[in-house]
Amino acid sequence: MSNAEALLRQALELGDEGRWEEMALLLAGALEADPEDPYLLCWLGVAERELGNDGAAYDRFRQTVAENPSDPHLLAIAGAGLAAFDDEDAEPALRAAALTGPDLVITRLHYGGYLARAGLFVEALEHLRAAVALAPDDPVVHGELGTALALQGDMRGAEHAMEEALALAPDDSWTQALLGLVRVELGDAENGATDLLAAAQERADDGEIQLLAALAAAGAGWEDAAQDVVARAAYAVEGADVALMEQVEARLAEGPEAAARFLRQTAGPSALRDRLSQPL
Repeated sequence: MSNAEALLRQALELGDEGRWEEMALLLAGALEADPEDPYLLCWLGVAERELGNDGAAYDRFRQTVAENPSDPHLLAIAGAGLAAFDDEDAEPALRAAALTGPDLVITRLHYGGYLARAGLFVEALEHLRAAVALAPDDPVVHGELGTALALQGDMRGAEHAMEEALALAPDDSWTQALLGLVRVELGDAENGATDLLAAAQERADDGEIQLLAALAAAGAGWEDAAQDVVARAAYAVEGADVALMEQVEARLAEGPEAAARFLRQTAGPSALRDRLSQPL
């Protein structure tokens, strides 16, 4: 094993342990000697992203793609990193990854997710179903398939895929929130409320989900639960959610039917669309 390979392995081990700052320092030091190495660039981008340094991560992913790497795994990571910033170079990188690594879950997953968010559902579902076939026990691929189906408007299919994802990862509060909103769309008020309340319990800092859960609980006739969630939401709500809280409180005061109607017709569809659009 070369020194470069040993260093990269050490960096990845640090990442596996969540020691992102140490990983970033190690890779940044290595880049001083080899500033065009796409592996160093890409994994430094991952570390910077995990540290919340989005601008630095974006720069590293752009540099990675500019080096024209042939490794499909690397292309998938860097392409997904660019997609998070709506960079037009994301699509060719992700397409190349899927074409050169069709048997890799990561290439199918990220390209399929990208295509779904671009509205290209036929091709997106082809890639995502291939990812599911390659990794049937991976909750992420089921969750992304559910996202694509929901974006397409197939809420029943989305419900099934998200159920599969949660069966494999019961603590995935993001998917549980999506499933709750999907069930609201399907008119399943009680199960939708159950999912949203469970997600709100886990996502204490997610003000929007707290408020949507309150609406769902009220619509299901669970007034005490709705009031409890609104009380918790007061500690999490900020920014645009402040206006939503005022609307939610008004609908709760009007009664269960008003709360259910506002969730089903206005707040729920808007939140579901926004959350489905967020890249993996």
